[in-house]
Amino acid sequence: MDHAIQTIKRIYESFNARDIDAVLAVLADNVSWANGMDGGHVHGREAVRAYWTRQWSIVSPHVEPIGFQTMADGLILVEVRQSVRDLEGKPLQDQTHGLTDKMVGHIFRFTNGMITSFDIRSEA
Repeated sequence: MDHAIQTIKRIYESFNARDIDAVLAVLADNVSWANGMDGGHVHGREAVRAYWTRQWSIVSPHVEPIGFQTMADGLILVEVRQSVRDLEGKPLQDQTHGLTDKMVGHIFRFTNGMITSFDIRSEA
């Protein structure tokens, strides 16, 4: 699981640097990825790219992993501090999407070294 945790740490670094290709490289072709803005999931690498590209055109999110826990079923739960600002770096006001500053749980599933699913648990 150490390899998986190191992969997840790199994903957060790449996400915060807006290096989407580095993140997509470790996602399975048919990945199921939670849509934190609109709810539900997007499916496949290109859908994740489109989701993040849209998100980054509206807000400037930053996610910082605080803790990692390997679950009995092989899932990895990451406690994350999520910070969301406007495109100028200012705190959000009158938001119309589901992104806010808060602690959340991110849940990753790996198969054959690739991330096959990502879900969000509202409270870490």
